Amino acid sequence: MQVTETLNDGLKRGYAITITAAELDEKVTAKLLEAQPEVEIKGFRKGKVPLAMLRKQFGERVMGDAMQEAVDGAMSDLFEKSGDRPAMQPKIEMQDGETWKPGMDVVVTVAYEALPEIPDVDLSGVTLERLVVKAEEAAVTEALENLAKNAQNFEDRRKGSKAKEGDQVVIDFEGFVDGEAFEGGKGEDYPLVLGSGSFIPGFEDQLLGAKADEAVEVNVTFPEEYGAAHLAGKAALFKCTVKAVKAPKAAEIDDEMAKKFGAEDLAALKGQIAERLEAEYKGASRAVMKRALLDQLDAVVKFDLPPSLVDAEAASIAHQLWHEENPEVHDHNHANVEPTDEHKSLAERRVRLGLLLAELGRKQAIEVTDAEMTQAVMNQARQYPGQERAFFEFVQQNQQMQQQLRAPIFEDKVVDFVVSGATVTDKEVSKEDLQKAIEALDEL
Repeated sequence: MQVTETLNDGLKRGYAITITAAELDEKVTAKLLEAQPEVEIKGFRKGKVPLAMLRKQFGERVMGDAMQEAVDGAMSDLFEKSGDRPAMQPKIEMQDGETWKPGMDVVVTVAYEALPEIPDVDLSGVTLERLVVKAEEAAVTEALENLAKNAQNFEDRRKGSKAKEGDQVVIDFEGFVDGEAFEGGKGEDYPLVLGSGSFIPGFEDQLLGAKADEAVEVNVTFPEEYGAAHLAGKAALFKCTVKAVKAPKAAEIDDEMAKKFGAEDLAALKGQIAERLEAEYKGASRAVMKRALLDQLDAVVKFDLPPSLVDAEAASIAHQLWHEENPEVHDHNHANVEPTDEHKSLAERRVRLGLLLAELGRKQAIEVTDAEMTQAVMNQARQYPGQERAFFEFVQQNQQMQQQLRAPIFEDKVVDFVVSGATVTDKEVSKEDLQKAIEALDEL
């Protein structure tokens, strides 16, 4: 086998790998001899099939495996000797697109971009400011008031009052399509909060202004994508009787409300809210500090970047931003989105910092543990209630998804390592100041 370098320009590499016909034949013979004891063909006892017959019947299939193994072995040796780590999957082709025939040497061309040498970085000079926000009494009170609204009760309005947005109407109803009552279209004493969006679009709006003891006819059209196929897109009439109109009343902020939310008493609930708020503040503060750290690293580290990685990242950024600007488009059936210079500049920063953090993590032997991955999968699976098992199986079979879950965990662990060796000073600020700092991140 012969490996010849054909390109060495910056990070671009090119090689021609020649595998002689004799080497291939030797590999094929070895594979056939290895399989011979287990092969059974009509007319021959198991393990006694002549090699010539094995070659005739299985040689072509085994030849493909032998070629692949030979190329893989050559690539492995090449990377070990050169120290190269490809930025992306190498491009491997038969030379000049020629068609290989038995008895010929195999010549393949290999092209890839190598990951650059990452220079050592002196992390001792990193200085960071950590914003600290305490859970103030006003913030805890605001959170309690929101909880009280969520735990609201409803009280009968004065007789003759008209139902308003946010009121609860207690109704009996029956639905008809083409004059016929349909299954599942009937209910009694149903408590419907107007504006909740829990019924068909347009249904709740037609009950605004209704009074207790009134009969109201509601005309709606089922959505085209409605779950029941026999009703999808159909016009319907609902005959409703309004039995009560009730106004929302926030729950009293007391020990009884606290117990509804699993706390022993109001004081315990306040403590839980304060802890949750401060945890949220810490998360936001960490994001601000992480951006400051990345800005410092980006300013002091420069090295060549693989163009393929930058182009791929720029395309991804352009595509993501296009979808944010066009939220009504949920699929990818749209024209190609060309990256701008701004996209490319941001891509260069992301690729540079990504490679740097990866190298720092590699040198420090930082790894994502099985327990951390399991927790990440569990957190993601919660977004698919009822389908958790299917999601777990999907992740197990999808290497790309595993990498998507692993990457942010790894990055955060590397950031924690750098922060642990940096000079960090705490600065107490208000919730509003922290919010401004977070908003500034989105503007960069």
